[in-house]
Formats: sequence, C-alpha cells, structure tokens
Amino acid sequence: MKIIRIIGVFALVAVLGLTVNAQKNYKLEADVAFSGAKYYKAIEMYKKAYTKESKGEVKAEILFQIAECYRGKNDGKQAAVWYNKAIKAKHDNPLALYYVADIYKAQGKYEEAIVEFNKYKAANPSDKRGEDGIKSCEMAKEWKDNPSRIVVNPMPLLNSEDYDFSPVFADKKNVVVYFSSTRQGAAGEGIHEGTGMNFADLWQTKRDKKGKWSEPVVLNATVNSTGSEGASCLNKKRNEIYFTRCEVAKNGVSGCGIMKAKKAGQKWGEPEYIQVTEDTFTVGHPAISPDDLVLVFASDMPGGQGGKDLWYITYDKKAKTWSQATNLGSDINTAGDEMFPFIRENGELYFSSNGHRGMGGLDIFKAASTGVNQWSGAENLQSPMNSEADDFGIVFEGLKERGFFTTSREGGKGGDDIWEFYLPPMLFTLKVTVKDVETGKVLPGASIKMIGTDGTSAEGTTDDNGVFYFEENGPDRYINKETSYSLIVEKKKYLNAKGKETTVGLEKGVNFEHLYELQPFEDVVIKLPQILYEYNKADLLPESKDSLDYLYNIMTENPTIVIQLRSHTDFRGSASYNQRLSQRRAQSCVDYLVKDKGIHPDRIKAKGMGESEPIAVKNPDGSVKFILDEKYINALKTKEEKEAAHQKNRRTDFKVIGDDFVPPAATTPEN
Repeated sequence: MKIIRIIGVFALVAVLGLTVNAQKNYKLEADVAFSGAKYYKAIEMYKKAYTKESKGEVKAEILFQIAECYRGKNDGKQAAVWYNKAIKAKHDNPLALYYVADIYKAQGKYEEAIVEFNKYKAANPSDKRGEDGIKSCEMAKEWKDNPSRIVVNPMPLLNSEDYDFSPVFADKKNVVVYFSSTRQGAAGEGIHEGTGMNFADLWQTKRDKKGKWSEPVVLNATVNSTGSEGASCLNKKRNEIYFTRCEVAKNGVSGCGIMKAKKAGQKWGEPEYIQVTEDTFTVGHPAISPDDLVLVFASDMPGGQGGKDLWYITYDKKAKTWSQATNLGSDINTAGDEMFPFIRENGELYFSSNGHRGMGGLDIFKAASTGVNQWSGAENLQSPMNSEADDFGIVFEGLKERGFFTTSREGGKGGDDIWEFYLPPMLFTLKVTVKDVETGKVLPGASIKMIGTDGTSAEGTTDDNGVFYFEENGPDRYINKETSYSLIVEKKKYLNAKGKETTVGLEKGVNFEHLYELQPFEDVVIKLPQILYEYNKADLLPESKDSLDYLYNIMTENPTIVIQLRSHTDFRGSASYNQRLSQRRAQSCVDYLVKDKGIHPDRIKAKGMGESEPIAVKNPDGSVKFILDEKYINALKTKEEKEAAHQKNRRTDFKVIGDDFVPPAATTPEN
C-alpha cells in the first residue's frame, strides 16, 4: 500500500526550520527528508549518518528511523529487520516491538506476531494495542479457517504492475468505473519522492454487454494535474465528481485536499477546492451520501481520536455552503487510521481501519446507520474480504451484493490491485440414497417426498444408483432458505421411512446427505425390540409398552399394511402350554395397539407361535449358520449359555400379510 502512504495517509509535510550545513550533517538531512516523507533519500542519509556516528544511543535511534522509513514506504520485510536491529541496540522506544509484531501480522505470521505483541504488552502494559494485537491475531486465524460466503477475484484487465486503487461507479448503469492509478501515462511528470513511483491520476474503464472491461484511459486534464489524484466519488446523478488531490509546491511542501468538478459535456470542467479546514491539515477520500448532502472524508485535523479520522460536512442548498466538519466519534474512529469511506444506498458506512481489530494492515469495516449522520457498530468484513494485507476502497454496485475493492494481497499484478467481490446465492442441496437394510443393495425406483413448513412440496424417484438430488432452484427439486422439511421415502414391498432436515438459521449453503435403509416385508420376519412380561403371565410390563410404540410408529407411517404379530416362547414347559401362553401374550400386544393406541383391528392379527419356530442364526451372506432348537441348546455346556439361548427364543416379531388396507367407510347413524 505504498501509494496510500502519500495519498491515503496524506503525508502532509511541514517545512522544518532546519538548515543542512555545508559540513554534511547526514542525520539532520535525513530527518528533513523523513519529515517530508522522502523515504528513499532519508534511508540513504540515515545509513551514511550511522557510519559516522560513535554514540550508541544515537546509533540505536538512527536504526529505528531507518526502520520507520521502510515502514513509511511499506517495505515491511526490511522494516522488521531494522526494528530488530534497533531493539538489539537497546533503543528505548517500545514501539519497535509493536511495529515488528504489526508487520508479522500484516505478513500473516500470526503466531510470531502474538509472541511480539506479548513482548510489547509487557514493555508497555498501559497501551491496549498489545492486547488488541493478540486478540486480532487469534480472530484472524479463526476467520481464515472459516471464511464467509463472499467470493473475491482479481480484475486483470483493470490492473497494472503499478498501483491501482479506489474504484467507483461513474454512470447510472454502473458500467463505467473510475479508479486511481500510478501506471504509465499519468499527467504528472517525474517520480514522487515519497513513493518512488509516478504520480497517481484518475482513469476510467467501461464494461461492454458481454461483461468485458475496456482498456483503461486517463481522464481529461482538468481533473488530473501534475500532482496526484486519489480516491474519488460521484453524486447521485453522476454529473459531479469529488476527488482527492495532493499537490507538491516548489518548496517541497505536499498537501492534500478535496476537489469538486462538474460535467461539461462528455468531459469534466475545471475543479474547485472545497474548503474543509485550515491548510495546515490534510483532507481526502471523499464519500458522498445518497442524497448528496453529506460528505464524509478522512483527515488528520485536531479534535479526533488520533491518526486519520473520519469526519463529515453537510451542504446547505440555500446558502450553497458546506458546514463545519464534525468528527464521527469513537464508535468509528480509533487511535489508528480510519480512511476510504463509502456510503451505500441503504445508508451503511464502509471504511478501512488499522485501529479496530483486524487481520493485518488496513481491514474493511461496515457500520450501520443509527441516526442522522450517525453510524455505529463497526463490523469487520472478515475473510476473504479482508486479508493480512491492506484492504480498502470498497464500492458496491447499488444494492446488489457485489462490487469492487482494493487489496495489496498476493494474487494481483503488483502493488495495490482492484479485485471484484460478489455474494453467490446460498444454495442448498439434499442427496438422498436409498438401500435395502437386509442386503445393503441400493434401491432404484424409491419414491421420495419432501414437504416444507413454507407450504411447498417436491418429490422424486431414485435412479439406478439408488440416489435422488433435491437442488435449490432445480425443476421440482428445491430446498429453500429458512425452511424445515419432512421427508417420506417409499417403495413397494418395503416399509416407509421418514426423516427431517432444516435450513433455518444457516448462514452458508450446505450439501445435505441422507441415507435411508428400507425394511423389506415380503416373506420376511421383522424383529421388534424386546417385549417383557411377568413370569409365566401374558400381562405387559410398563417398559414393554415403549417397545410396542416402535411398532405403532411403523403402522402409522405405513397406513396400508396389515400385520401378523407373533409371540414366541422357549422350550421349557409343554408345547401345548407354550402355545396357549404365546397366544395370550400376542393378544395382549394387539389389545394395547388397538385399544390404547387406536390401530384399526382389521390391520393386526395375534399369532401365538409357542416353541415351534426357534430363532435361526445366519451367516453374513444370509445362509443359516445354526438354529437355536432344543437339541442345540441342550448341547451347550454352561447354564449361562443355555439361558442366553432361551432368551433369544423368547421374542415378539411381525410379518406383513397385506399392504392394501383401506379403512372402511364411516357409517351414518339412521335418524
């Protein structure tokens, strides 16, 4: 973000009352260059001064100043090297520790940054920036691991190897974009002593009907000057432009202010200076409100929270004058820098800050409108909108969830680059797979119905792989936001299955997957949970009713089936007695389901099996391994083994003997 060290951070330079003597006081010359943000020259002079200096404390100070120069021109790698040299030389300014930590954070080295922030916290416990830095790093790691749904991409047709930043839409159709750039072709000649680059100008590009952007061209000379033109904005009609201009006078003093120009045909007319504050303070980064009456900007004027703050002025239509500047207050501004404001059509304020907790460098924040010219609740846009690099200069395409922003992260062409962002639709899908619970094979042709709490419904049939997809916005296959669904899976000669799914409260799209294993019922005995009776009696124990509720649910979910409920005994006692006991037990189950639960009596038949059908233990392939008959049980060696085998035979199960039950028509009593 080298360019905004001059245009963004407004390195306004006051002329120091210092004279470099003929004997070459390198440190003094370096100090003068540093105060003028002429970092390249200052570094050269400081290094020469270091070789001439003998005092340790002065040498340590020079090392710190060299680091400050590298930080000023945004060379974090070299800045960290020289700060560490200053620390090793016992420089007494603890900010060296803080800046090293901040640089590591801006490089995404969050663990290393936490170590350095802890050192600074110990060296300067009264400064909350140490603790804030630690928490910011922890938050940044979490945000990178769990990014939002926003998609960001570089815009190679808009960017160059130089610095391209602060895009704005320049027409009502949002197909023309203005932005600032230091690329070749600028109006200003020569190299800026602070950035080592060309002066910045305003450029424009246009998107055609196919979505392709044209080759950027520089705006007319009335807007662009021999100085630098930075962040800009346009009014609602797009016939007035406000922009930042930083001019360099002959005496080397640089100042930034806000200019305003009106459309004159297809070009911009001569701009006029908007008087916001005294010339000794810098002003820039204008953002106009949707009603064109409020101008928010950044400035280092006194009366703020520290660093560069956001301020606003209001326009009096009758008097045709702007009001005095008002600071946006501590909810928005911090001791750091707040810059690059943008006011969205819905009243939200977006801006960049390195004072609020962020991921590194400048982060983009959003604040809600809480009254007339008031905003609060600064909210970090998190990853991927923000990164460990500098992120700033956001603009939205109207009320659409898309637009552009500026970032210095990896992936661009060089320097600051313009990237696009957009919020894709939050899509939900549901993959339903249906299998046979007995064989594990997939079941083609299974019917799936989905009913939503929003009154919608959809259905489909599984393919040859036993799979069906419900997709948002698909033909008859959809899952809506903030909706709960009930699912029913059906296939002929199988028991139905039910399920649920919901999108309520979800903030990201999800690909749901459900597996339903259907129970076949043709010529199959279906097991039930254990049903207990009192010894030698047919009375149901209370806990057995819970087991029968399982069967009740099956019958309500499969309203056309007719079943035979079967009760089995072990071999102890006579066969005739066991037959009668099992019949009574089966009937007690039927009575509970009919009388207590309301199952139609024609749908369920009691069948006492006695000891006639001992359980068969099967191999994995389904073949019979052995049968727990009387001979097998008597051959078991221990009492425990025999009792366990008897217990398995004492069971209740059911068979489906029909699947076409239709409730008889209700009869009307005769008068």
